[in-house]
Order: sequence, then C-alpha cells, then structure tokens
Amino acid sequence: METMGASSFPRCCCFSWRNQQLIDNHRRHCLVHSPVDKRQVPAIKAAAGSTENDDAVEESEKITRFLNRRAAIASSGFCLISSGILGFPTDGLAEIKQGPLPGRIPGLSEPDDQGWRTYRRPDDKSGGHGVGWSPIIPYAFSVPQEWDEVPVSIADLGGTEIDLRFASPKEGRLFVIVAPVLRFADNLGSDAKIENIGPPEKVINAFGPEVIGENVEGKVLSVDVTEHSGRTYYQYELEPPHILITATAAGNRLYLFSVTAKGLQWKRHYKDLKRIAESFRVI
Repeated sequence: METMGASSFPRCCCFSWRNQQLIDNHRRHCLVHSPVDKRQVPAIKAAAGSTENDDAVEESEKITRFLNRRAAIASSGFCLISSGILGFPTDGLAEIKQGPLPGRIPGLSEPDDQGWRTYRRPDDKSGGHGVGWSPIIPYAFSVPQEWDEVPVSIADLGGTEIDLRFASPKEGRLFVIVAPVLRFADNLGSDAKIENIGPPEKVINAFGPEVIGENVEGKVLSVDVTEHSGRTYYQYELEPPHILITATAAGNRLYLFSVTAKGLQWKRHYKDLKRIAESFRVI
C-alpha cells in the first residue's frame, strides 16, 4: 500500500502541473499570435465582415475550457489519493460498507429462531504459519444476527496470528488469535492440550498481553475451567479493558477467542457478550 501511495502521489501531482503548464502555454500562444482581443470581436466583425478571427477565438476558448476540465479532474484525483494515503477525511465521500472480502469463504449459518448465527471456520479458508504446519483445526462460535466479519490487518495487535475478526457497531467486537504452541513450549507434541501448557493463571499471564497489549496483573476478575467433548477451555474476564477471553489448544496451536466492548456497550450487552465468549469451540 505504501508503494502504491508513493507512486500515485507524484504522478498525480505531475499530471496536474503539466495540465496547468499546457493552459499557460496556450494562453501565451493566444496573446502572441492572435491579433484579436476577445472584446474587439464584435467591432472587427462589423468593420471587416470576416469570421476568421472569430473562429480563432472560439477555438481558443474551446481548448482552454478542455484543458481547464482536465486540470480540475487531475486536481480532484490528487485530493482523493492524498486523503487516502494520509488518512484525512474527504468531504462528500460516502462511507463504503465492507462487502465480501477477497478470497473469503463465508462460514455463517442462517439465523436461528432467536436471531443468532453460528460461524464455523471453513475448511478451505487460507491461513497458517508456513511450511511444516498442519491446517488450522476449525472452530465455531455464535453471534447475534447483526455481527459481521471485518477485515484483518497485519498491523493489528497480534499481527499475522489474528485469524478472524467480527464486529457489531452496537454491541462490540471479537477476534481469534491462533498461535503456534512452539512459541511457548517445545515438548507439547502435535496434539497439544491447554492443561499441558499450564494452569489458567500461567496461561493468562503468558498470553494475556498478546490480547490486551499490556500486563494482565491485577486485571483478571474471574477464571473458569470448562470441558466440552473432551477438550478443556479456560475462560477469563478482565477489566480494564472490558474483555472476555476463552483459551484452548488443539493440534500444534493455541486458540485465544476474545470478546470486547466499550463501557456503555459492555453494560448494555454484557449478557450477549458473555454468551458469545462461552460459545467458542474447537471442532
């Protein structure tokens, strides 16, 4: 993106400058070579009865208007490109809603009778950590109907290990971190269990900073341990920030499922946020 921005910026500037230069040259040409002042055209026509100079002036005006339009278009293009590069808001531009992501394979079910949908990570979805890593074992969770997938950026906290993001403008947002367990231990084998990584306190102290970007000491309000289909899950509630984290391990990866919201969202929709966090399963 930076490369594209760097090349587009000077090209657009050059295009705008060249068009202005063409206009200036054309105007100078008209002043030097045309013996007719535009204001004198009616008098000349009346006196000489000739249309030659009138045609020249009209042609001159057409060329000038054309070049002015090109310059205006170039200037407008420059404003759009520079605002996109620098991140400045541009008046008159409507917000573009994110459609299906390039290469994305939808994994959402239809809403159930309560208006909740289940997301299952598609088997064909790309992702992983390079050569030698097994495919990511699918996971699933449930969200209210207005939650949707949003783009993942490598600039996000968690970087390339963020596998998925969802958000609701009204309720909050969630993300899934899938991290290689070898980053933390080299004796867990190819089918790690979170109990083998450590007890709940050790896991949140080790991985919590990856989720919230700071030490979790003094921020853990509650810890629960649950089991579903033979797999153990550690569930945490932290504050501040308001966040619910569900952690488990499968294959050679650790899964961190995090649900968070702003203060007012947290108060109004805590019940739904809690339900989302507790719905996470590796399948």
